Amino acid sequence: MHTIEPYFSWRDYYISSDDPLSPFYGVVNSEVEFVHAIYDHLIHPQWDFFGSHTLYLKILYVDYNHSVAVIELFGEWNDCLYNDIMYLKRNVIEHLIENGINKFILIGENILNFHRSDDSYYEEWFDEIEDGYIVAVNFRDHVLAEFSAAGLDSYIAYGGELDMVNWRNLKPLAMCNRIDQLVRKRLPA
Repeated sequence: MHTIEPYFSWRDYYISSDDPLSPFYGVVNSEVEFVHAIYDHLIHPQWDFFGSHTLYLKILYVDYNHSVAVIELFGEWNDCLYNDIMYLKRNVIEHLIENGINKFILIGENILNFHRSDDSYYEEWFDEIEDGYIVAVNFRDHVLAEFSAAGLDSYIAYGGELDMVNWRNLKPLAMCNRIDQLVRKRLPA
């Protein structure tokens, strides 16, 4: 697991540690010292810690003019034992919402498992973004099945064309615009 690093090719467009509005402003991650682990597995030092010991992330892109953030997730999303959604919501999402973000694109290729609890934080998040949305891109099928079993499809859009295998081939704003078009097609008129 220590060789899986966050997507880095958009660093010419955005670096969360350089953004004064980011919850990770000023954070310096080592390139060589492994300081975090999920259970007994060391993880790449470029993943950002936000309070959860099983779920890490990297904010890949934020555009305040378009009110959108792209967040890549890594690890085990465990609401049942560790209340990961609380940490994500309180320590990252609320900070972004306060700065005008209401569209959240979550990249989940590196989410290995999802363990549900109740949906109150998801509902709260969804309610706070009014005209925005939460989209899950490229999560594994068994994770999406758990999302559905937990009723999270009421708050998070996923599946179908939202699984963008080649999102890395796009520039960040082009990817965000594509997601926006797909989500808008799903919304009732």
